[in-house]
Amino acid sequence: MKKSFECEATIENLEKVMRFVEGELEAQDCDRAHIMQITLAVEEIYVNIAHYAYGKLDKEGKTIPDTGIGPMELDLMTDGGQVYLTFKDEGVPYNPLEREKPDITLSAEDREIGGLGIFMAKKSMDEITYDYKDGKNILTLMKHI
Repeated sequence: MKKSFECEATIENLEKVMRFVEGELEAQDCDRAHIMQITLAVEEIYVNIAHYAYGKLDKEGKTIPDTGIGPMELDLMTDGGQVYLTFKDEGVPYNPLEREKPDITLSAEDREIGGLGIFMAKKSMDEITYDYKDGKNILTLMKHI
């Protein structure tokens, strides 16, 4: 079964995204531990899309957070004992899986900013894939439930 949710990728819509995901997982009788792991990953990915996908680029080619708004689509599909969540946005092409793993042995003051969200998403999900197709970033998360 596949369900879809679309919205403008803004922080203000985070609660709606989370309600959609939790509601669909609960409707599939997903256990609470898995719901918590999945929603952690969903929140981290969605927040990154909202902050960075549609941002303008500075002189060095880095995205300036919160400088643009655009559409985001989230497809949630259950297939037997697996849940797939596919995020699609039309923002700046970016593969978060290519980001270096953060050095979590360093203190917050000594660690480079960024990278913890995708790190936490990878830890809570069983598989994450990225594709850029037809002008869209497509990030798919999979969890065995």
